[in-house]
Amino acid sequence: MEVLAEAGVFRPGYVEHLRTADLSVGTYAIEAGGLDKQNPHTEDEVYVVTAGRARLATPGGTVDVGPGSVVFVPAGEEHRFVDISEDLSVLVVFGPAEYTRGT
Repeated sequence: MEVLAEAGVFRPGYVEHLRTADLSVGTYAIEAGGLDKQNPHTEDEVYVVTAGRARLATPGGTVDVGPGSVVFVPAGEEHRFVDISEDLSVLVVFGPAEYTRGT
């Protein structure tokens, strides 16, 4: 068994830790008060919040997230973390692997 990322450790930006044809796993971090500048992805995505607090905004509404929150974002959906009140660290799972479906 290999440890891919230490939960709750703040590392700015996105870092991929594992990639197979069917999924990729990484960590994403944004400082408190920071901006999430991501664009919609061509793959389904699951976020698991390991530390921090924010809101995840989509066209359908917003949801508060904090440690232990698990959120699914379907491929192509606009979304971003907003109102980041504590340094945010998130485990990110893409299925299939990020950027494998093209644009």
